[in-house]
Amino acid sequence: KGAGNVVSSHPHSHPTKKEEEEEEEEEVHLRREIGLLSGMSFIIGTVVGSGIFIAPKGVLLNSGSVGLSLLVWALCGVLSLFGALCFAELGTTFTKSGGQYIYLLETLGPLPAFVRLWADFFFIRPAVSSYVSLAFARYVVDPFFTPCDPPAALLQVVTFVTAVNCWSVTLASRTQVTLTFVKMFALVLIIVPGLIALADGKTENFQKGFEVDALTLDRLPLAFYNGLYAYGGWFYLNCVTEEVINPNRNIPLAIIFSMVTVTVLYVLVNVAYYTMMMPAELLLSEAVAVTFANRAFQAIAPVIPVLVALSCLGALNGGIFGSPRMLFVGGREGHWPRIFSMIHIRRRTPLPAVMLQYPLVVVMLLRGEIYKLVNFASFSRWFFIALATLGMLIHRYRFPLHPRPFKVPVAVAVTFTVVCFFIVGLSLYSDPWSTGCSCALSLSGVPVYYVTVYRFLLPKRFRRIFSESHPGSLQILLEVAQQEVQTY
Repeated sequence: KGAGNVVSSHPHSHPTKKEEEEEEEEEVHLRREIGLLSGMSFIIGTVVGSGIFIAPKGVLLNSGSVGLSLLVWALCGVLSLFGALCFAELGTTFTKSGGQYIYLLETLGPLPAFVRLWADFFFIRPAVSSYVSLAFARYVVDPFFTPCDPPAALLQVVTFVTAVNCWSVTLASRTQVTLTFVKMFALVLIIVPGLIALADGKTENFQKGFEVDALTLDRLPLAFYNGLYAYGGWFYLNCVTEEVINPNRNIPLAIIFSMVTVTVLYVLVNVAYYTMMMPAELLLSEAVAVTFANRAFQAIAPVIPVLVALSCLGALNGGIFGSPRMLFVGGREGHWPRIFSMIHIRRRTPLPAVMLQYPLVVVMLLRGEIYKLVNFASFSRWFFIALATLGMLIHRYRFPLHPRPFKVPVAVAVTFTVVCFFIVGLSLYSDPWSTGCSCALSLSGVPVYYVTVYRFLLPKRFRRIFSESHPGSLQILLEVAQQEVQTY
């Protein structure tokens, strides 16, 4: 120790910059590796998944007309942009990862934050992953079994293989930019022939586009749910704030550029669909893009399902990359088992948070009808998003001097929050079974919160699960450790 003290007191004994970098490289923590381009790719790559290729059926079915469905798509884009701007403010105000969880924790307290974690782990993320996985499997398998139904077992096998592939989070982040360009190419490949046909005079579906004979107001919220699902994913960049380079600049820019691009592309894709397909034909299609490809392309029609499947794969990768960070931060804050807050000592990824969520995806796959999964997850997802923006407004009022590098107009935040609560409220009337189950499952987290956060109510042998230290065979088996460097 004496020798060590002598060395440390010498003016030239400080470690060199190279030694400091090597020491930091050895420490277990998440790295800031997401720049503006990769941030945009992360948002676009997560937003553009199965929704634009499957949700048009649900939007048309519940809106009742071609014109109104296009209006729903445009309004969903504007609403999503409003929400994304609110999250840009939240992401620059609170610099921790974790997205909605951390924003609810900072603005409304630990109870709603814990319930958000509970809902995301047990059914929001599993339902969304199941939806995207089933879409991926359908687009891969459907062309080889038409006109027969593809075998259900094969769908589940393909979905399982996809999920296993997504466990490699590092690979998912590296390939996200490539998959985003694949998505953009797939959308452009749909848009171009549609616009050409529209220019040639194929306007039959638009001449009486706003006939609303089939519209019922109680089903309109479900049309917005399907549209908003297709735009879902703009909030996942906020889940990885601690891994974004210069987040005060890159998060707002990535969100704005990405959402404007996606909204324009989505509206044009739907115009292309209605140019080449009759509404009744679209409603009968289980894979809209495949039906469109058979109409628009003869020689390269089999290519479209492959591009769509890769698009779904990118969305699945993006969701599995972002969502576990919420559980990771929840474990770090003491609201979730500590094993979720650990990082693989070599890969530097939150391996337990990624891996331990997959079994619930398999369970959710057994629910059946693909559109029910959207309604099942959308209620809680949008309810908590609205709560987060409401919390932002409350935090503004309570702490007006708190630094906010990016500040969204109050009118935008209020409009987004009110519309979200309105749609969530109407959905209880439109689809009481799915939304009721979703609400009940979310509220079931309340008693769990009081048992786990106030750990003195637990038997002693269970308290250590949520304690600061969590040694055990699972930690050794997964080769994970607590984060050693504060990254916020």
